[in-house]
Amino acid sequence: MAHPEPSSIARPDARRISIFNHKGGVGKTILTFNAASAIARLGKRVLLVDSDPQCNLTAYLIEGSVVDDLLDRSDGPTGSTIWSAVKPICDGTGDVRYVSPIELAQKNLFLLPGDIRLSDFEAELTNFWAECFQRKARGFNATTALSRLVSNVCVREKIDFVLYDSGPNIGPLNRAILLDCHFFLIPVACDLFSVRALKTLGRTLATWIREWETICELAPAEMYLLPGHPQFLGYVPQAFSTYRGQVASQNSKYLSMIEAAMHTDIVGVLKEVQEIRPTSGSFQIGSVKDFGSLVIASQREGKPIDSVVSGGTPDQRAQARIVFDEIAKNIVARSA
Repeated sequence: MAHPEPSSIARPDARRISIFNHKGGVGKTILTFNAASAIARLGKRVLLVDSDPQCNLTAYLIEGSVVDDLLDRSDGPTGSTIWSAVKPICDGTGDVRYVSPIELAQKNLFLLPGDIRLSDFEAELTNFWAECFQRKARGFNATTALSRLVSNVCVREKIDFVLYDSGPNIGPLNRAILLDCHFFLIPVACDLFSVRALKTLGRTLATWIREWETICELAPAEMYLLPGHPQFLGYVPQAFSTYRGQVASQNSKYLSMIEAAMHTDIVGVLKEVQEIRPTSGSFQIGSVKDFGSLVIASQREGKPIDSVVSGGTPDQRAQARIVFDEIAKNIVARSA
């Protein structure tokens, strides 16, 4: 049940990571869940935050009738979605409310369920952002609402990692999420559109960082603030074809272009606005080939790709386990 919380809380130590790319169709939700599952297998307590108004992650992990019930109740006093938490701010009736995360079947894995009404909150965030420049407390409280909700959950559930599943856009909700995160991870497709999209992503993020630095200088004393300096954790090519164990030629020609674009359009641009943590070698922290029927089965069963019952072969599931275990270990190591 949702209930009022204090207007501010100290940020816990949980590492917050946004799985983000404003280009659609790059497998953000699949990567988010399967990486979180692998991190949980390492003994880390992981909170999944479905911050996409399409709430695909919630529909992925929760049975359909339960999702319908969550959405039907989200406007009321027993609402338990992210929208239920931020609704008082949108209505002007109060501050963010606490909602308990759903404990998933896998040990150490929790979910803050999304809601299609988050689009209403996003529509208001543009005005709240402007109010931050006017030093109005309401603007700061609204802009940091989701962060403060996550902070409360992290404290209560002793969370080690937070993974945000973000929508495919560069709107005000993703701005608040990226500025809340310690790190961001970019899933990409092996195509020209992904290469070109990186330029927009880097420039937009740099603008958000600059603007938030200005806002922080204007902030009233003792106001809860977002950190505002997300570090680039790396990228993961996804859903590419293979031939005899190698990346197929129609996909491989883009991999070097993507790596180069990460250096120039992401890291190079961010260096202009903040210090960058040094990384030796490639920014690629793993790769996920096209697992075909395993992905479909995973979505149907609400289980990680390596744990499905009705899709693929035991060898394919074992390969998937190796892939996501490597990604999880790299995430933990690089975010230390």
